[in-house]
Amino acid sequence: MIQNQTLAKQNLRLSKPKLHLSLARNKTEVAEAQRLRYKVFAEEMGAQISSNNGLDIDGFDTYCDHLLVRDTSTQQVVGTYRLLSPHQANEAGSYYASGEFDLSRINHLLDNTVEAGRACVHQDYRNGGTITLLWAGLANYMQMHGYEHMIGCASIPMNDGGHTAASVYHQLKNKHMCPAEYRVFPHVHLPIESLNSNLQVPCPPLIKSYLRLGAKICGEPAWDSYFNTADILVMLSMSTMNRRYAAHFLR
Repeated sequence: MIQNQTLAKQNLRLSKPKLHLSLARNKTEVAEAQRLRYKVFAEEMGAQISSNNGLDIDGFDTYCDHLLVRDTSTQQVVGTYRLLSPHQANEAGSYYASGEFDLSRINHLLDNTVEAGRACVHQDYRNGGTITLLWAGLANYMQMHGYEHMIGCASIPMNDGGHTAASVYHQLKNKHMCPAEYRVFPHVHLPIESLNSNLQVPCPPLIKSYLRLGAKICGEPAWDSYFNTADILVMLSMSTMNRRYAAHFLR
């Protein structure tokens, strides 16, 4: 866990006006992250989340550390990211990504790998400041604990039936694919061969940020019918990170 005093020092360096970065300290703060996730994923994006209390909850939440970006003028959580360490993944029984992909080829890396997921930002705060704070929290977490690798499922909405997702994958696969020995394989394959892969569509901002940092995509997208997204597994290694881009938040 990141110590509170370390985060306090980091906040002085990294926080933009009105924004504050921290780790959730208790169940109440975790619930704030879950409430934001429900608002973004279910209400805004149409994910099929069964909830009677307006929270997005799954079995991994208990094992994760939850980064929070809070607007200090309203005390509202406006951004969140959850982090699953190797030790906690063992406690949970797996990484979240293993439910979507066969991770056999990267099993030897997982003892030194953090999984980042459930990234979301309130629609009124989708700017460089909020995202930079979330990235800073992730980088600080990895540096403090000495982790080398980060993996995460980066999602592309399937509102058009998957054509955008197929086109994004087609744009990225030649330039940003990882070596074959790190390839993963989706449990539920997105039928790229039957979709239009030639649309001129922008790369989703989160995936674009990963790639700017030097991340690689690890294979074809998985189809997540629960969230109605196509998910691409990305992997970023600290030793090969693009330091010029990372300088915006690495301290």
